[in-house]
Amino acid sequence: MFKTIKNALKTPDVRKRLLYTLLLIVIFRLGCYITVPGVDTITLNEYMSSASNGMASLIDLISGGAFSRFSIFAMSISPYITASIVFQLLAMVIPSLERLTKEGGEEGRKKINKYTKILTVFLALIEGLGIYLSYRSSGIFIGDDFMTGVTVVISLMAGTALLMWLGDEITNKGIGNGISIIIFVGIVAGLPGAITTIWNLIMGSGAFSTTGLLISLAIIIGAIILVTAVVFVQQAERRVPVQYSKRVVGRKMVGAQNTHIPLKLVMAGVMPIIFASSFLTFPAMIIQMFVPDIASQTGFWATIYNFSIASSTSTVGLGYTITNAIVYLLLIVGFTFFYTYATFNPAEVSSNIKKNGGFIPGIRAGKPTTDYLSSIMSKLTWFGGLYLAIIAIIPMMVRFIPSVDLAFGGTSILIVVGVALETIRQLESYLVMRHYKGFLE
Repeated sequence: MFKTIKNALKTPDVRKRLLYTLLLIVIFRLGCYITVPGVDTITLNEYMSSASNGMASLIDLISGGAFSRFSIFAMSISPYITASIVFQLLAMVIPSLERLTKEGGEEGRKKINKYTKILTVFLALIEGLGIYLSYRSSGIFIGDDFMTGVTVVISLMAGTALLMWLGDEITNKGIGNGISIIIFVGIVAGLPGAITTIWNLIMGSGAFSTTGLLISLAIIIGAIILVTAVVFVQQAERRVPVQYSKRVVGRKMVGAQNTHIPLKLVMAGVMPIIFASSFLTFPAMIIQMFVPDIASQTGFWATIYNFSIASSTSTVGLGYTITNAIVYLLLIVGFTFFYTYATFNPAEVSSNIKKNGGFIPGIRAGKPTTDYLSSIMSKLTWFGGLYLAIIAIIPMMVRFIPSVDLAFGGTSILIVVGVALETIRQLESYLVMRHYKGFLE
């Protein structure tokens, strides 16, 4: 990895992309500290330090602390993620959207992206209004008139729109997927807080604690094992051999070739985790819009709220956490299947192999090849989905260890490591392209 980064810094084009990405990341982090106009920062700090708000902790996880500071990036990129989920699901039931997604090519992707951004602005309006109404009674706003509400909501919407632009700029002119990079940076920003928590475990109330040291060592070793497992599975692949017979191309006879189809164990990457988290916490966000003090209430809606935030806090009880973990597992597996088959179509791959005169050894071309690839993909996707779910769920239980409440858990590690690996792969591809261009020139 370090060798790749070193080589990238020596290449002018790639270095320019890297520096541009770093500049946009700095803008994102600066925006996390720009408080929304009309907010009393002193009252805000007192309220956030005294309030036990699982939803705030959850949004803070991907916003880099922007929500607790009530900055212009308080909503982070969550409206865009929700809009993406909506269009992905609509494409499964609306034929015109399905055709636009699969057959529209570059123009189709641009239209889908345009529709997603429009829906993102609409969802940002609803979410911004909900946040304002939720915290209106807390006294954190300087005024309580109509213009104060308009200023707060428009500022939050503008922050989300700016994050969308930053994400697009990183994707088009920088390195990596822009939205993933923003989420990555937001999570990494919480790493110092996790280190402080471990230090407090060891020192306790100013005195050395042997029990705290043992717990801290267990957490560190567990994190190392978790990172190793993530890297191993993310890099692993199943290679399906393919043979091509001799054929005539133009006026030349092309000889037989032996190649393979690389099938990743987790082809969907980290997106199932991101989408499942957003999907699971969406009810809590909606409920809190209409019932600001829901955390202190009981009843049906309070139960739904506690279930929805159980992945980010241990204050709601073990029963909520277990139920949340089961639903979380099902969502991750479901999104893993959805994304895998959205990016890899066995029938299409089988058809392409047949058209080019290829075959898988021992498997007849056509439908038998499609069935064979579908069988392999099904097994790999089940493994990948369960693997993602287990790694995301196990660290949730760590919160029930006394004095341990790390927000930097399994989901965070999965996203951080996955995005880092994808970014390094993209860096390597840019370097390879640069070398090919240099050779041809």
